[in-house]
Amino acid sequence: MNQPSRANPAQARALLTVAFGPSAVALVIIAAIVLVQLVIANSDMTGTFGAVASMWLGTHLVPISIGGRVIEVLPLLPTAAMVWGVARTVASALAPTTSWYVIRWVIASALAGPLLMTAISLAIIHDASTVLTQLQSPNALRAFGCVLGVHSVGAAIGVVTRVGRRIALVLQLPSWPMDAARGAVAGVLALFGLSGAVTAGSLVVHWATMDQLYSVTNDFVGQLSLTLLAILYAPNVILGSCALAVGSSAHVGTATFSAFAVFGGQLPAVPILAAVPTPPLGPAWVALMIIGAASGVAVGQQCARHPVPWPTAIHKVVTAALLAATFLAVVGKLAGGQLGNFGRLGIDQGTFGPGVFFWFLVIGLLTVFMLGGATRLPARTRRDPEPAPEPHPEPTPEPDPEPASESEMEAEPEPDPGPQRDPEPAPEPEADPNEGPEIDPSDPPESAK
Repeated sequence: MNQPSRANPAQARALLTVAFGPSAVALVIIAAIVLVQLVIANSDMTGTFGAVASMWLGTHLVPISIGGRVIEVLPLLPTAAMVWGVARTVASALAPTTSWYVIRWVIASALAGPLLMTAISLAIIHDASTVLTQLQSPNALRAFGCVLGVHSVGAAIGVVTRVGRRIALVLQLPSWPMDAARGAVAGVLALFGLSGAVTAGSLVVHWATMDQLYSVTNDFVGQLSLTLLAILYAPNVILGSCALAVGSSAHVGTATFSAFAVFGGQLPAVPILAAVPTPPLGPAWVALMIIGAASGVAVGQQCARHPVPWPTAIHKVVTAALLAATFLAVVGKLAGGQLGNFGRLGIDQGTFGPGVFFWFLVIGLLTVFMLGGATRLPARTRRDPEPAPEPHPEPTPEPDPEPASESEMEAEPEPDPGPQRDPEPAPEPEADPNEGPEIDPSDPPESAK
């Protein structure tokens, strides 16, 4: 493989775009929002850079400390947008035939640029905390870890999008792991989409509660800010609906919500939280678990697209369910945490992941077998484990070939006529004394004595 000794200007620009493009776009949007808020509030610009740096780290789920209170529950929508932007930028810098040398450079650029911006942001926050005593510097190790994790996921998605088939060929993977990955994605999207539809319907049902939450502010700017906050936290609330759909529960401080029971408590004044169920819980919420079954059907349909023997089909569905459950459990863990005076907010991790795995596995397997995605084993494969039908015992082993070869070598030459015994001649008849000597007619007659 030919490796270029130096990068041309086009490659250098592409690497710079991969390194700083998504982070720079996010930084510009955050700076615009902060400046608009400060101008509307008639505030001075003191600490503007510190606020922008804190919000940029917040898009990577780095906790923010303000006035001694930690805000760990951060919106998932900016983080998802960052992952999508990194994946798209990395994919645009690659081609299906790109060399591994260039791929390594693109991945390194996608990770090095954000880490550099993290170091700069931490320095800015530390400097701003000397002016704004309410602003505190986050943990540096956690900040670097969160930024590295978010951009690693985006870079991996971008690389797999472009050269996923080449990676599978290099690793000599069978075709069914890719089908399992597609099944996991289909199940997660189905669960999240259906839960989002239920959340929207619940907002319509609890419209009066949402109107009360909007009444905390009377001006247009305040209501616009609440609307923006509700949009940013919408994925967090939808993720809680996913937990209810698979039989798990979500909690906000002392308030606990599930498909079977609700225990009320104090909630933050965010309009999107009007979608949570209120006691007494109606029987219609139990039907929410149909969403888990429908998502399992989506997993099974995707896994049944390419029929395979039934052991491989089972492996495919198990892998898809495990991938989806692991992903949702990790996202649910990242979406929760401490929320100031309200306490901890999040999902019951002990039942959320297993619930997703159960629905996706059981319903997915039923769907695969019903749609014909699992076939019988070939006849040859099914006869292999059976014992040999030979009723007779195995033949005794042949004798050692060496003695046999020596005897054969001795017997192979033509027999020597010497040592062989001649056939015994017929016994000569005894001479009869009364008879004369036998006279050969060819002999001349003897003269008489």
